[in-house]
Amino acid sequence: MFTYKGKTVVVTGGANGIGKAIIEAFAQNGANVVIADVDSDKGKELESKLIEKGYPCTFIKTDVQSETEIKNLVAETIREYKKVDVLINNAGISKFHDFFEMTVREWDEIIHTNLRSVFLCTREAAKFMPPSGSIVNIASTRAFMSEKNSEAYSATKGGIVSITHALAMTLSEKRIRVNCISPGWIETNHYNDLREVDHEQHLSGRVGKPEDVARCCLYLCAEGNDFITGENITLDGGMTKKMIYEH
Repeated sequence: MFTYKGKTVVVTGGANGIGKAIIEAFAQNGANVVIADVDSDKGKELESKLIEKGYPCTFIKTDVQSETEIKNLVAETIREYKKVDVLINNAGISKFHDFFEMTVREWDEIIHTNLRSVFLCTREAAKFMPPSGSIVNIASTRAFMSEKNSEAYSATKGGIVSITHALAMTLSEKRIRVNCISPGWIETNHYNDLREVDHEQHLSGRVGKPEDVARCCLYLCAEGNDFITGENITLDGGMTKKMIYEH
């Protein structure tokens, strides 16, 4: 359905979960894929798996909290593939801390990993993107709805939604598109262990899978969809459309 032959795609947090599904989807559609992740074991494992299947793939160990490592990620990608056509800012950590006990260090860890990394990765990658370049930021429905003690995480996801339309404006001069996906419940580990009630509470009748996010990325980054920019797509099986009252 989509072709990315000759395109270079960088995915942060690409070794596990949603990021891994995104990497695999772009590889299967012809792209040169770059796995950026702090998890060396899983990153190298995925790299080897894809190379064995004949897909061009490179793993670059990257801690997205580090500006230096992000610059190295882009430099290594350019050295290997000459350009960056697609950037998926997927890296993130989900940590909830008691609001009154949360330290500045704990706050900064989440902010730097989830939000500051979007700014840094985009700034560096966009320097080497052609006019058809595309960036997708992975936010969350927690940008719009919350549980207690999720302040830092929710702040990052709300920030990602906002920086998306700001970047779309700024990078429009280079004809680089920037969009955002806000997933709801995406089960990355034990899908077969989910209960029927877990699925039934979604309007779609099921909990989401990493592949759902991957397909949305393929759609948003396709060159023929160049009229979509600055947009946030809520990908949650309809959960945020439900009006729920406690009895």
